[in-house]
Amino acid sequence: MIGMRTLAATALAAVLVGPLQAQEKLVVDIWGGNFRDGANEAIAAEFTKRTGMEVQFITGGTMDRLTKAKVNKGHPESDVTFTTSHVGYLYLSSGLFEKLDMSKLPNAKELFPVAIRSPYHIGLYSYVYTPAFRTDLMPAGYDIKSWRDLWAPEAKGKLGLPDFDPSHIIVVAAILSGGNAQNWKVGIPLLEQLKPSIKAFYQSDATSQDLMKSGETPIQVLLSINAFHQIEQKIPIKVVIPKEGAVVGIDAIGITAGAKHLDAAYKFVDTALDPAVQAKLCGIYRCGPMNTQAKLDPALAKLPGVSSTTRFGPSCCRNGKTGSPRT
Repeated sequence: MIGMRTLAATALAAVLVGPLQAQEKLVVDIWGGNFRDGANEAIAAEFTKRTGMEVQFITGGTMDRLTKAKVNKGHPESDVTFTTSHVGYLYLSSGLFEKLDMSKLPNAKELFPVAIRSPYHIGLYSYVYTPAFRTDLMPAGYDIKSWRDLWAPEAKGKLGLPDFDPSHIIVVAAILSGGNAQNWKVGIPLLEQLKPSIKAFYQSDATSQDLMKSGETPIQVLLSINAFHQIEQKIPIKVVIPKEGAVVGIDAIGITAGAKHLDAAYKFVDTALDPAVQAKLCGIYRCGPMNTQAKLDPALAKLPGVSSTTRFGPSCCRNGKTGSPRT
């Protein structure tokens, strides 16, 4: 009799506990810090509300995650990947993204055309890389009106630049030298002249924020999302749009090739493209939406580098209203 009771109890436990143990999570590969937190609050929470499926984030730097994805090709750790538009092309050229079935993404019909980065990845929001500086660590009255001010004596030994993507300053140097992104080599002499200004290169968003917070690089070519995040932390930073404009970027999302939860991955991406989710995400990040129906707070839309129309022009972003995506 005792044996039968034990057997019955074991069977009952298997029935009750089994489904909980078997419940799997959607795994999303993304940057850490405020990027992970914002995606969790705006996208993952809504996805879980709609589907009942929880989301697990794995985090890291842009290029570190790409390298890890290449190592894990064929047995991926994630179902969905966040990255920058241009690094997204490295994912797809390496066979790391699924080709998207747009019929499974109904919210994609409301996107700005520029959001379709490729048949494999879709833009989620826009921002700018632009000069920013600590107002408390620079002389009274200091300002940046032109990108050329980064070459000025006042910037000597104070400038921080990203080492994972030098395209911003390369394009700027080309434009200041009378060229453009296509004939960027004309800017090489000007880039060499920038060396005295450079104090450090940062390797990630976290390093950028640390260097700005410590004051080691009180001037940076800075991702606007990071700048606004630190301003909220009461760090006195001024974000400027130089007269030549700022360099626009678009972060994107793709479904990992060989995703274990393919249907759920499509639902997650479509949730991320929902206009209400887009508005919430951009409210957290202080960025521009990709969905034409997303309604931004008017105060947010006025911030430097926040585009509420996403009508991008030929080279740069002027006053936060026009510009060209990084590709």
